[in-house]
Amino acid sequence: MLIGEVARRSGVSARMLRHYESLGLVRPTGRSGSGYREYSDANIRRVFHIESLRSLGLSLRDVGRALDDPGFAPAELVDDLVRRTRERIAAETELLTRLRRIGAAEPAGWEEVLRITALLQGLGSPSPETRQRAALESAPPGPATPSAEHPSAPPPVPVEALVEAVLGEPDPIVAGALRWALAQTGATAAPLLARGLDSADPEVRVRAVRSLAELPDAGATALLREAHAHPDPAVRGYAALALGVRGVAEAVPTLVGMVVEERNDADAADALGALAADPARAEAITTALVDRLTRTTTTPPTRRRLTQALADIPGPAATRALAELSRDPDRAVALTATYVLGLRAGR
Repeated sequence: MLIGEVARRSGVSARMLRHYESLGLVRPTGRSGSGYREYSDANIRRVFHIESLRSLGLSLRDVGRALDDPGFAPAELVDDLVRRTRERIAAETELLTRLRRIGAAEPAGWEEVLRITALLQGLGSPSPETRQRAALESAPPGPATPSAEHPSAPPPVPVEALVEAVLGEPDPIVAGALRWALAQTGATAAPLLARGLDSADPEVRVRAVRSLAELPDAGATALLREAHAHPDPAVRGYAALALGVRGVAEAVPTLVGMVVEERNDADAADALGALAADPARAEAITTALVDRLTRTTTTPPTRRRLTQALADIPGPAATRALAELSRDPDRAVALTATYVLGLRAGR
């Protein structure tokens, strides 16, 4: 049969069939009396085989090897194709995500597109300094009114990009800049950050709760209450610290436990002091601290930390407890209590 019939049956253009022939992939069985190429049924089957292998991503060179080399082993080539396909999918997924984020910012012109693209690239830079600068520039514009010089503020980087960046950021300085930028975005960041609490990576969970702690809205407080019941003690601890500063009394047992366990104990003592600004809470916190002090299983270093935590608690109950501790057999405990009592007397 002639090349036109082969093209019709195989769906491969005559031009491509000639290209296959020039590479030696397909060889016509002969020529007609008029000099036209003639192909057999075996040629058509070979064309189908070529197209099948090309659909897997094989180059024409590899297709020729696969069809003609009896010793050709496909396993290594298939593994390489799998690797390259995964890389391509990852690159295209990243591109799709970037395009969606640019679209979500609703840029008014190409200048805004370029600005957002540059910031997104900055957030993904291997340089911590570049990431920090991008984070600081990513915050949404303030409420300042437009002027003749700046008729409109550029759109901010989408919140999703900032959340992804902060959850994956290992550098503490850059992470701080990202948390600040997220705090400027309003309530939209909180539910996105909450997803990080379910991560299998403990570091991601901690980054999520620490970022939630810097969001001032009520929605973040509600999510921090949920995080306070998280099975990860690190998440519970950071949630308790944030709730204590926000005046949520349910954090008290966790905060006292953190002092006992020497886990962010100085921050926990500060949070207990903030909660104790309410006189009713001050007495309950004093009771909780004294209860741990009087347990026989409490070690001397723990008793010293608990005494230092009492120093930040106002009210007569804490003063009475410190007076008792000023006579404690542990000299460090007694000296700390005596010093704090002296400061209280001078107020």
